[in-house]
Amino acid sequence: MELQELDFFQVTFLAVLQGATEFLPISSSGHLILPSLLFAWNDQGLTFDVAVHVGTLFAVLLYFRVDLQRLIIALTLSVFQREHSTDSKLAWMLLAATIPAGLGGLLFASQVEQYGRSLVLIGGTSIGFGLLLFVSDRLGSKQRSLAQMNWKTALLIALSQVFALIPGTSRSGVTMTAALFCNLDRAAAARFSFLLAIPIIAASGLLRGIELLQLGTESVEWLVLLYAIFISAVVAYFCIHYFLQLIERIGFLPFVIYRVLLGIGLILLAL
Repeated sequence: MELQELDFFQVTFLAVLQGATEFLPISSSGHLILPSLLFAWNDQGLTFDVAVHVGTLFAVLLYFRVDLQRLIIALTLSVFQREHSTDSKLAWMLLAATIPAGLGGLLFASQVEQYGRSLVLIGGTSIGFGLLLFVSDRLGSKQRSLAQMNWKTALLIALSQVFALIPGTSRSGVTMTAALFCNLDRAAAARFSFLLAIPIIAASGLLRGIELLQLGTESVEWLVLLYAIFISAVVAYFCIHYFLQLIERIGFLPFVIYRVLLGIGLILLAL
């Protein structure tokens, strides 16, 4: 789809939608599919998807810049000077945890693209994984911090990301669910999920960017793209900030309720 087929309202709406849903446990991919299904909008296209993902990547890099600097230094010392620390261990776990999602994307992306746009499917996954998030928040002891993470926990969280290929699941939601089942506290579950999003979004954006370059960018409206990047970045930054501020107080129940209501509404609409 060419960008000129998106008017100003649609560009703004989709950029806000991407920024608001990328890091919340409610599924950004599922929400971005909805406008075309519910409002008969044309699909926003690869160019726009790349732009808003770049925006959310900027947001998470900016928000966690201090943490990332510390992790990169620790990882460098671990590689070149054999100086191991809690930070270097976390950095290695984050890198290793991206592998299952990357492999899953390469193996199943085409099948998901072909069969994953059903309202019933999005509604069902929204409800099912929302309830799973509720159970994990209730049953997990929430006693472990990021410093207490082990490789078993990192592996389970990594494997959970494969489910996020299904629209409506939510990468953030499923990784937080797995982290809570592994007894991480809410803040630790959220921070690990957000840090883990960086290589995932970067890799996804790179692959989509390569596809875009192969298709050609002569007709791209760069001002529109820059606007979409800016809007998605600003919205995503504040979503990360306020989510981390509130999650210890409000828990995940509001997001579970939203997911269940959204899922019921989509299934009823489809039927």
